[in-house]
Amino acid sequence: MQEFKPFKEGKVREVYDCDDKLVMVATDRISVFDIILKNKITDKGAVLTQMSKFWFEFTKDVVPNHMISVDAKDMPEFFGQDRFNGNSMLCKKLEMLPIECIVRGYITGSGWESYKENGTVCGITLPEGLKESDKLPEPIYTPSTKAEIGDHDENISFEQSVDHLEKYYPGRGRELAEKLRDNTIALYKKCAEYALSKGIIIADTKFEFGLDENGNMVIGDEMLTPDSSRFWPADGYEAGHGQPSFDKQFARDWLKANPDNDWTLPQEIVDKTIEKYLQAYKMLTGKELDK
Repeated sequence: MQEFKPFKEGKVREVYDCDDKLVMVATDRISVFDIILKNKITDKGAVLTQMSKFWFEFTKDVVPNHMISVDAKDMPEFFGQDRFNGNSMLCKKLEMLPIECIVRGYITGSGWESYKENGTVCGITLPEGLKESDKLPEPIYTPSTKAEIGDHDENISFEQSVDHLEKYYPGRGRELAEKLRDNTIALYKKCAEYALSKGIIIADTKFEFGLDENGNMVIGDEMLTPDSSRFWPADGYEAGHGQPSFDKQFARDWLKANPDNDWTLPQEIVDKTIEKYLQAYKMLTGKELDK
């Protein structure tokens, strides 16, 4: 059996090169505040992969995506091992664009902190009088640069995203920046409307796009998972304070409240975190996780 080693490792993902394709593996690692914690969250990788699969299928008429299959039978034999069960996706190779595409439909997190200071989020002026967790009049696009492991992504304005892309793609910076923005908002609107009908508010999320061999823009990486998004239960939603969530907010909150944490979560918080991931998966897809 041919052995494979990841040629790229992110905080949570491993990427393997399989000739003209890639296998992307979502591990059970969890990263909070851009730090990889010492705990593993069992089945988290499978939830991320299966949820991305659901959204890729749901949005393929809006923007094409990189997914080929999540069935190990379609991958090299190496990926038939138990540790890859349900958490691996065979993908097309893309030339990834150097921008993280963040869209915010509600005001929360760093956006809320910025708004309290000066009424803006990432340089975008918002209406006066918003409360924490308020729905924004229209979703806003707030891109950032992609950081190496250990660094923080840097929020930039739309115009800065044009300049950043221009460095890599001379003469195409504005065209690509506009396409990224328009695709990001179109995907968010379609998916947020669907999620709301299933009882979940998608407060914000981030997408990553690349170009395929024909230069077409394709969505890559993961899509609308609890790792890349803030999911809130619609039931009980009320602006004016923070919301409970279906993502790693449990872990974030515990780490903030326990500064001597050594980047390790107690088992109870680990259990609550995966329980939330599984609950979100079931609400959105209508089925239990099937690896």
